Amino acid sequence: MTFHLFQDAAALAPALAVRQPHADGGFVLRHPEPLQPYARCIGAWLEHWSATSPDALFLAERNPDGAWRELTYRQVRHDVGRIAQALLDLGLPAGKPTVVLSDNSIDHALLALASMHVGRPVCTISSAYCRLTKDHSKLHGMLDALDPALIYAAEPLVYGPPIATWPGRVPVVFSSGASQMPGAIAWADLVGTAEGEEVLRTYHGVRPEDHAKYLLTSGSTGVPKVVINTHRMLTANQQQIAQVWPFLNRHRLTLLEWLPWSHTFGGNHNFNMVLAHGGALYIDEGRPAPGLIDKTVRNLREVKPNFYFNVPRGFDMLLPYLEQDQGFAQDFFARLEGMFYAGAALPQSLWERLEGVARRVRQRPVWFTSAWGATETSPANTSVYWPIERAGCIGGPLPGVDLKFVPNAGKLELRVRGPNVFAGYRNAPALTAKAFDDEGYYLIGDAGRLVDDARPELGVAFDGRVAEDFKLMSGTWVSVGTLRVRAVTALTPLASDVVITGHDREEVGVLIFPSPAAKALSQDDLGERIRAALVSMRHDGGGGSSQSPMRARLLDEPPSVDAGEITDKGYINQGAVLRRRNSDVIAMYSNVPDERTVRL
Repeated sequence: MTFHLFQDAAALAPALAVRQPHADGGFVLRHPEPLQPYARCIGAWLEHWSATSPDALFLAERNPDGAWRELTYRQVRHDVGRIAQALLDLGLPAGKPTVVLSDNSIDHALLALASMHVGRPVCTISSAYCRLTKDHSKLHGMLDALDPALIYAAEPLVYGPPIATWPGRVPVVFSSGASQMPGAIAWADLVGTAEGEEVLRTYHGVRPEDHAKYLLTSGSTGVPKVVINTHRMLTANQQQIAQVWPFLNRHRLTLLEWLPWSHTFGGNHNFNMVLAHGGALYIDEGRPAPGLIDKTVRNLREVKPNFYFNVPRGFDMLLPYLEQDQGFAQDFFARLEGMFYAGAALPQSLWERLEGVARRVRQRPVWFTSAWGATETSPANTSVYWPIERAGCIGGPLPGVDLKFVPNAGKLELRVRGPNVFAGYRNAPALTAKAFDDEGYYLIGDAGRLVDDARPELGVAFDGRVAEDFKLMSGTWVSVGTLRVRAVTALTPLASDVVITGHDREEVGVLIFPSPAAKALSQDDLGERIRAALVSMRHDGGGGSSQSPMRARLLDEPPSVDAGEITDKGYINQGAVLRRRNSDVIAMYSNVPDERTVRL
């Protein structure tokens, strides 16, 4: 089937995959085409586009007055050179990273690019550790683990106290208000430094195996691990994607992005995709949260991106605006070629509602696509690069990726190897050793299966997290990932998200984070609608105990970022919720009548 993305019949590569049996009873899936050459380092992309398309827009963000601040590739390279020279002039100790504490911004991007341009790794820590809590112990633990050479933040009002109470002493840079913190460096001092010959000389010495970024894994169970991303990992991954998405080399991307650069989805997959192919990135100060989603809607109306990346929570919060405002729907879909979801599974109900809006305002279909990866794989291992009709497929392996399927507890555990896969965690040899099998495959912790055993080119279906799955008292395995998506779909529009329960119990249960629509109903109406959804799931699941929740409980407070229950990408941490809400789990499984619990 030919798909005319960007009105281009050759926009996507043909779906290809080769399956080879493996001695352990599983198999390995590969793309038959070899990986083509890729850039030496991140800075090579900036050098290329600043020379070949100097006046093309690269970065834009809202000024306080509402106007867009825009920088071309020439302007970005100019500022990056000056900042890089300032970093060299500071004489910072080698091997230590530049650490960024604040949200996405042009200054943030310039500093990160400048650091990598002269071979210094950069690490962005989620701003939530400063903005959303007064307990800075987690942040201080991260700074201890990173041992930074320099710390940057937007301003000292929010970010000054956590920096000042950290016992480490390193140079601190603020974009504004530096005079409010003794010894801090003003942003103007960095960009006011004239670039010298040392910048290009140092840039030419950056090697593919050098550290480009440090990314932190989820810290819900303690201080997170520090994942090393090399220049090779990042540049190879963009080449892998470009080989199955040929349109990237022929059609310029225009993105509007809120996804945080502290995570690999926004910071590596999307930002690097724009930079690698000379596209434009508008920084969205909105996000999928009450009071902020309106900013995203405003920005989408103005920017009209031709590709849109988001997590399912983001699409869920946009849908009411799209369904109720015909003008916004027309603006949103005016130039849109594709919608990409990742970070969590997209409920089929959301997919169908988005398709329904698109059909009302345009003739040509919108391409729905996704991928699968991890912080340790920079990030994409697979990609959907053909038309699919429903959610669930995570695509086929990218060129250069070996995807091994290993039988494990009734599922096929996925393991991955390739130039995009990391070599280890920083200063953690024991953790690194546990992360790989004896063939050098990274143990990613997910399960998958072929969409069609007879046609491996049709891709892989995600089959949940191996570690999240559990057994009922009957010994029956419960596939948490699969069941969660079914539950969210059945409970639409009552649930903003759910968590599956039942480990070592007789029945599966569901903890429900209620949506605004649920809160608008009376307790009796809400209970009946939840009960009807559970009955429907029991019928659709064939009555099996592992696919049929027998009870549900409404939670009385939203998931907490501070407690690790939800990340700033917007998805739920199943384990953290179960630990924190253990009293709700106990109440749901008790026989004491409770208006927040529904039982079949």
